[in-house]
Amino acid sequence: MTDSYSLFIKRAAERELRRISKSDLSRILTKIQNLIQTPRPNGSEKLAEQERYRIRQGDYRIIYTIDDEKRRIDVIKIGHRREVYRKS
Repeated sequence: MTDSYSLFIKRAAERELRRISKSDLSRILTKIQNLIQTPRPNGSEKLAEQERYRIRQGDYRIIYTIDDEKRRIDVIKIGHRREVYRKS
């Protein structure tokens, strides 16, 4: 049995990825890929009053959920630090 998690990226997060410059995009995708092996890496934070986590990559934030039972990670939102926490 493997220790890795399944990774799913929500459609809205995919759209947000398309708007990010190529130089930032590769680093963000690397961070997301690393979640498969380490869902709670150093620097990740659990968001207050939510079952969501956040990791930073430069000026960008990656918001995601972890389901340990199903070994699943859902990337919910990706965006610039000024905008990512705003309710849509």
